Amino acid sequence: MIAGKVLVTGATGDTGRATVDELLARGHQVRALAHGQDERSKALQDRGVEVVFGDLLDFGQVRSALSGVHRAYFVYPIRPGILQATAYFAQAAKEAGVDGIVNMSQKSAREDANSHAATDHWLSERVFDWSGLAVAHIRPTYFAEWLLYLAPMIKAGLLHVPFGTGKHAPIAAEDMGRVIVGILEDPASHEGQIYPLFGPVEYTYRETAEILGRVLGKDVRYKQVDFEEFSKILQGGGKNAGRENSFLFQHLKEVAIDHQNGVFEGTNDLVEKLGGRPPMTLEAFITKNRRAFE
Repeated sequence: MIAGKVLVTGATGDTGRATVDELLARGHQVRALAHGQDERSKALQDRGVEVVFGDLLDFGQVRSALSGVHRAYFVYPIRPGILQATAYFAQAAKEAGVDGIVNMSQKSAREDANSHAATDHWLSERVFDWSGLAVAHIRPTYFAEWLLYLAPMIKAGLLHVPFGTGKHAPIAAEDMGRVIVGILEDPASHEGQIYPLFGPVEYTYRETAEILGRVLGKDVRYKQVDFEEFSKILQGGGKNAGRENSFLFQHLKEVAIDHQNGVFEGTNDLVEKLGGRPPMTLEAFITKNRRAFE
């Protein structure tokens, strides 16, 4: 058992929610950081989670969120500001005496990445390392949940994406939740480690379309499109949503190239070793989320 509270940032997102679920299942005390009150934060409170509200870019709010916390999960969305947020979080964690942190990075994080977000994630890892805190970095490949963002397209029997022959082994958020909690229960054993995380089997997107079709019992037609066409699909007609939108789409364009170049490839047994069971198959993920795709 973890002796004190665990702070989960991004607690209403995919990996944060999965981490909360796993912590509660193992009997741990959970504090969740949320941006504001809504149905998702209310649902956490109803389950006995202490929910605090704040912004990772507000040092005072980060200090308050970490006060009295024993361990923590840090995740930051694909938007500007992660280096500032990391510095705030690391300093506040040191002040609070936090003795274990899991940092959500990404498979494409590296110092020479063309994606600004990927470079910033690599730098965020270094800031945590410099802090002297016991931090482990996880670098997942593409989430299986990415398919849920494409659900309207899949419902229409299409998978039109800017991905060609590149492969990855999709990893489900619930598998990452188990890995995160496994590390947080013994952070000293994982201090300074960088863990690439994968699902069990690599697929191209053409193969993914075939699996979607087989599991859902319908035709799902794959087509490789250029990124400009894909970005218009995601934006619902190409409307501009400002700086954060531009930052996100610069990242997506570059990681599509990374995907083609093999940056997201690989499999290993870390999910089972760290999380206690083998990762979910793509077929199982689609079956579990069938209603979203039909």
